[in-house]
Amino acid sequence: MPHQQNLPASAPELFTWEFATDPYPAYAWLRENAPVHRTTLPSGVEAWLVTRYADARQALADSRLSKNPAHHTGSAHSKKKTGIPGERKADLMTHLLNIDPPDHTRLRRLVAKAFTPRTVAAFAPRVQELTDQLIDAFVEKGEADLIHDFAFPLPIYAICDLLGVPREDQDDFRDWAGMMLRHVKPGHGGGPRGGVARSVKKMRNYLAELIHRKREEPGDDLISGLIQASDHGEHLTENEAAAMAFILLFAGFETTVNLIGNGMYALLRNPVQRERLQQALAEGDTELLATGVEELLRYDGPVELATWRYATEALTLGGEDIAAGDPVLVVLAAADRDPERFNDPDTLDLSRTDNQHLGYGHGIHYCLGAPLARLEGQTALATLLRRLPDLRLAVEHDDLRWRGGLIMRGLRTLPVEFGMKQE
Repeated sequence: MPHQQNLPASAPELFTWEFATDPYPAYAWLRENAPVHRTTLPSGVEAWLVTRYADARQALADSRLSKNPAHHTGSAHSKKKTGIPGERKADLMTHLLNIDPPDHTRLRRLVAKAFTPRTVAAFAPRVQELTDQLIDAFVEKGEADLIHDFAFPLPIYAICDLLGVPREDQDDFRDWAGMMLRHVKPGHGGGPRGGVARSVKKMRNYLAELIHRKREEPGDDLISGLIQASDHGEHLTENEAAAMAFILLFAGFETTVNLIGNGMYALLRNPVQRERLQQALAEGDTELLATGVEELLRYDGPVELATWRYATEALTLGGEDIAAGDPVLVVLAAADRDPERFNDPDTLDLSRTDNQHLGYGHGIHYCLGAPLARLEGQTALATLLRRLPDLRLAVEHDDLRWRGGLIMRGLRTLPVEFGMKQE
């Protein structure tokens, strides 16, 4: 039954564990009754939530909504509660998620020179190799936690390979990334923030060292490409290169963890759609896989809210007056279920083609890593379905827990069972 037919009678409570499990009825209520809604986040920061598709798309491309935290007029205490924990102290602020044109234009152009579609396409065999290696490690056991054993390590090792992190150092990155995911409270970007901040600092120190080494001995990798990229004689500074490498890792791993985890869980809950996809893959048809991953991004995507924006001047959005300095959070999960934009939005339809979802954002901040995320998501899901065709949930649905972070949406665990290895 579509959630629109089962809306809460009054304003729903946001950012509880119950909300984290299934936020979609609450978002439907907000779209209908308070599409641009001022709320106090669990961190104490006051912000506007934008939930309708048309308003969300407008906000994502509105130059009056800055990505630069300097425009936030809140108290010093509340400023510390926004953004990625630890990035300010670690001097990692100068990345694409925190800046506006013209700096954003210059940095994105430089990064795009290193992070090309050709780079990603050439990486496909390595992604397939990593995918198979991870499945090989658990396939004979007949059971696995698809988050811990598969969805989490795959993008970590992939992005480390792409960046040029030596294999012997990649487990350190896995540990630091794990700290960012482990302790998340409802409505918080990462809690306790101190543990996340320590991991960010360690990552920053390592990246500074690695960048220094790559300057001396460049390789065929993304960090070397970032160092060498130039635009009209301009290069990335060492701080900019470290911040860009950090954000590619930070933004590139958790989103893919959640894409694989949420995507496989959605397929397990929608067996007819899953069987359609398995049949298509068995026949060598990859068209349904391509539209299917886009639909999984729309239906229960890895990024629940777009990263922070701040009004640089007073403006009106969705009929609400927003003051200069106010934080604005675009709720991608709500916009991508808006019945004004998508037919039957609460139904998973892997063959949906009219699907201009906002899962990768919109406008100048559209996700630079979208081709890599698509590659990893398609490879991971197709290989799981091909090699483990009888994959099934090993616990009751009610036993699963969501991490409940403010920006990201993902499962803590996804225990599954399956038969013996099948090629």
